[in-house]
Amino acid sequence: MKLLIKLLLNAIAVFVISHLLRNNGVYLDGYLTAFIVAVVLSVLNLFVKPVLVIFTLPITIVTLGLFLLVINALIILLADKLIDGFSVSSIWIAILFSVLLSILQSILHSLLKEDKK
Repeated sequence: MKLLIKLLLNAIAVFVISHLLRNNGVYLDGYLTAFIVAVVLSVLNLFVKPVLVIFTLPITIVTLGLFLLVINALIILLADKLIDGFSVSSIWIAILFSVLLSILQSILHSLLKEDKK
């Protein structure tokens, strides 16, 4: 149940950010596509991102972790290629989308956390 709620929150975040950036090169068909993007991004972050992080570890260390923004953007561009109805125009827009998505996800997920007292 908690996984489904997190996916719905991620879909809301994708939908909101795509509407914020729609004039800058992000296109999203609708609510169902936002949910599909959230699922695909979750799967790509689970399986593809760790491999990319390991392969690019030296450049990530040299850039003090800033290269992880590029890896996140590449994951978003890969999701763009996999999903019809979702498109991102450039790597710079994908980096901006990634940063905004991380911020909004952390805000939404902090609302979900329970106090453990």
